Amino acid sequence: MNTAHTYSAEQLAQARQLGTSTLFEASGLATSSVDPAIRPVWAGASVAGAAYPLECHPADNLAIHIAMERVPRGSILVVSTSAFVAGYWGEVLTVAAEAAGVAGLVIDGGVRDIAALKARRFPVFSRGISMRGTIKASAPSVGQPISFTGTPVATGDLVVADDDGVLVIPAAHVQATLNQGQARFEKETKMMEALSQGQSTLELMGLTQWRYKA
Repeated sequence: MNTAHTYSAEQLAQARQLGTSTLFEASGLATSSVDPAIRPVWAGASVAGAAYPLECHPADNLAIHIAMERVPRGSILVVSTSAFVAGYWGEVLTVAAEAAGVAGLVIDGGVRDIAALKARRFPVFSRGISMRGTIKASAPSVGQPISFTGTPVATGDLVVADDDGVLVIPAAHVQATLNQGQARFEKETKMMEALSQGQSTLELMGLTQWRYKA
C-alpha cells in the first residue's frame, strides 16, 4: 500500500475543528470550494485528509476499483463522473475502503446502500443517491490531477468536508491556511463573547455608520 501525503494528526484535527467555512474564508482561494450540490450522505459527517483524485466515465466505476489497490492509507477519494448520477459506490466498496484505510469519499456522481453507509459512519459526500448500478469497462484516470466541479484537485491536496460543504486546499497553501483559519477562529470567538455581553455586530464590525441609512 502507498503512503499518503504527510499531514500530521494535529493538522487534520485542526482542519476538522476549524471547518470548511472558516478555512475557505481564510484561504483566499476562490477555486477551493467545491460545488455546493455535493452534500454529506448523513448529517454530521466530517473528514479531513489528503486527496486521491480519479475520473470515471458516466455509469462506469472501474476506476474506483483500480484506485482501491493504489490509494495511500488515510486518503480521501475524490471522484469525478461528469456529474452523472448513478450508484458508483455502495456497501461493498465502503467495506473495501475501510480495509484499505481510506478516510472518506467525495464524488460528483451518486452512491447507494445509504442505510449501510450511515450505520458504518463512513464519510461520503455526493451529488445524489441512485439505486442504478454501474458497468466496469473503462478508467480515464487514476491518481492524476483532475478538475472536480471546476475545482483543481491533485494527489496530496488537503480535502476538508463537513455539513457546510467540501473544500480542497492545494498542498502548498495548507499550513498558511490553517494558521489564518486559527486566527480567524480566535477573532470570531472573541466577537461572540462580546455579543453575549450586549455589543452589536454593527459595533464590532465597524458598521455603525449604517445604523440610520437603511
